[in-house]
Amino acid sequence: MGHATTLSHFLILSSSRLSRLGSRTRFLTKPTPLSGSFSPFPVTGQGFRCCCSAATEDPSPSVKKRVVSGVQPTGSIHLGNYLGAIKNWVALQDTYETLFIIVDCHAITLPYDTHQLGKATTDTAALYLACGIDVSKASVFVQSHVPAHAQLMWLLSASTPIGWLKKMTQFKEKSRKEGAEDASVALFTYPDLMTADILLYQSDFVPVGEDQKQHIELAREIAQRVNHLYGGRKWKKLGGRGGSLFKIPEPLIPQAGARVMSLTDGLSKMSKSAPSDQSRINLLDSKDLIVDKIKRCKTDSFAGLEFDNAERPECNNLLSVYQIVSGKTKEEVTEECKDMSWGTFKPLLADALIEHLSPIQARYQEIIAEPAYLDKVLSEGADRAAELGDVTMRNMHQAMGFYQRRR
Repeated sequence: MGHATTLSHFLILSSSRLSRLGSRTRFLTKPTPLSGSFSPFPVTGQGFRCCCSAATEDPSPSVKKRVVSGVQPTGSIHLGNYLGAIKNWVALQDTYETLFIIVDCHAITLPYDTHQLGKATTDTAALYLACGIDVSKASVFVQSHVPAHAQLMWLLSASTPIGWLKKMTQFKEKSRKEGAEDASVALFTYPDLMTADILLYQSDFVPVGEDQKQHIELAREIAQRVNHLYGGRKWKKLGGRGGSLFKIPEPLIPQAGARVMSLTDGLSKMSKSAPSDQSRINLLDSKDLIVDKIKRCKTDSFAGLEFDNAERPECNNLLSVYQIVSGKTKEEVTEECKDMSWGTFKPLLADALIEHLSPIQARYQEIIAEPAYLDKVLSEGADRAAELGDVTMRNMHQAMGFYQRRR
């Protein structure tokens, strides 16, 4: 849902390939390489750019499109997770049918603390709700509570060329850190699980950051490959309805805040795995700690403040954060801050962060103090997700020729 999701992680087919697809999905005759291009398309939903083709048949206008996303329960949820994913989810839940996942199975692909995984999972769920996810509009659940995620991942892995997985940049980066020979098989195959997270629910859209686009391309490629191998007339001959087994998911990229950078390096993404806590603002950081981190964050020696200067990555990052948490437009921030010094701007940013995060922290404390309520939310979310996923799994088992259990 980065490989820490936010599942959130995925790229689309190039515009030339989209034109070949036309208005409906056409089955591919052979595997195609991951393309690396990315083309902007019209806005879908407030504050989001949709990069998509009309790759599936539209349902009735009265049926909401479905959005699926998630975040790993590793470390503390930080400002990058919030501004790049969770805050945008809140804007989506009124427009779409939404499913938000705590992707705990992804959290075990790297060494982790078994004593902390459960607590981190409930903490993450509580923060989802504290940030504004409304369970009357959205389903919130834990990935491992719906076994169909792992089951579908295995079926998809049977149709995923190993060459596609070898191209995934996050595996290369993370396995290099772990040592290539010591990296787990799960780290290599997690893109198939991430694809299963999306395809299981016949997702129409997946909110992603600019740096996470490669994974949505893989999900699209796998969906089309499975549709070709097992769908259409082949499925119909086995007693199925025929047609596509999966919708082709499409990315939603927020126009601002899709990638929040480190406080210590404006060229690196804010990350849970960074060794220094100074590099990030955690959602539960105290007021004093936020002030201290902003005071000590890396800046530059240029005069004034400005967006979009490639020589000033830290400046662009901090102004972007201020724009989002203050609710101002880019133009308003530009005018307000263009002549400011860092000594003037940093307290302004710290105050804006504290004001924005304080209600979230207060709500989190209320939710975490009611574990029965949180358990109920997660149980009901998992039940709803399982209901949706079961349909996909029955279709997949039928189309792939499995002997069906008699009820």
